[in-house]
Amino acid sequence: MKSVTHTHTHTHGNYYPPKYKKSGFDILNPLRRRVDEIQVKNARFAHLICQVIPCCCPFERKIHLFGHTLHIPALCKLNPLYDNFVGLRFRALSYLSDECGEDVTKYIC
Repeated sequence: MKSVTHTHTHTHGNYYPPKYKKSGFDILNPLRRRVDEIQVKNARFAHLICQVIPCCCPFERKIHLFGHTLHIPALCKLNPLYDNFVGLRFRALSYLSDECGEDVTKYIC
């Protein structure tokens, strides 16, 4: 049996294949940072965030038509700030649960 030897090097860390390479400029980065820097420090603000940012996409639907099911995907994921808003909502839920000791089940789908 013949042994296999590698003739190439392995790259670890922040390597992206050429077609998925991240560009150096992101126009929404300042807005993303601003949303990520929002701190939840009082219960009233936390409740407002949980009421305004939905727990699941309100546009996702399954429509039954003539015996067929049509699935409309979650359009919220097309929002470039979706992950940042979900993170803000999670911070608000954590604040209410951990710091205030409130039951947050009413805000969970």
